[in-house]
Amino acid sequence: MTCTSCLRELDHCHGTLVQHVADATECTDLGCTDFEVVRHSLVIDCESVDGGCACTEPVYFEELLRAS
Repeated sequence: MTCTSCLRELDHCHGTLVQHVADATECTDLGCTDFEVVRHSLVIDCESVDGGCACTEPVYFEELLRAS
């Protein structure tokens, strides 16, 4: 199966973009260097990650607010 975005030579990523509570983002594709939403066909909140995410834990979020 061939990716239509690859065939059209469009700038895109095959990974999943994960958006964190503190506005940080990361991608499941280790080679991804541009975390713009428009480059990713799948974008999820970190709360949707299997096993959860540390940044949604109350203790982490309180520390983040104090640092601001």
